[in-house]
Amino acid sequence: MKLTARQTSTDTLTDLARAMDRKQPVTITYTKADGTETVRTIEIYDIRTTKAGDLILKAMDRQSGESRTFRIDRLISYTVHRSSTYTVPVEERPSVTVELVEVHTPDELLCRELAREDRDYWNDRYDPAA
Repeated sequence: MKLTARQTSTDTLTDLARAMDRKQPVTITYTKADGTETVRTIEIYDIRTTKAGDLILKAMDRQSGESRTFRIDRLISYTVHRSSTYTVPVEERPSVTVELVEVHTPDELLCRELAREDRDYWNDRYDPAA
């Protein structure tokens, strides 16, 4: 068990990022927003920075079976498990429509790429009706 108060935040973040890369579960002692301490085993799948500048872990909580967010500054201690990998959940992504265009020569491709323009951009700024 590593106590976060006895090491730098860089060391803590490095250990947690390594656990995420290796898909190793981590048992954490965590202080909730209301001040209560909990011990949880989590499966980290993302590390992010909030708009407020807080570092957060996005992880699956094995106890609840749900995705949870944990602030790194609220970690009291953690233990990285040596084995037992897990599967990272797939986040929903919006579908994208792609227009396929057939070109026959490199010259056609080059002309097409050079002629592309964002019509909305130009219409908004250079509207002939204005």
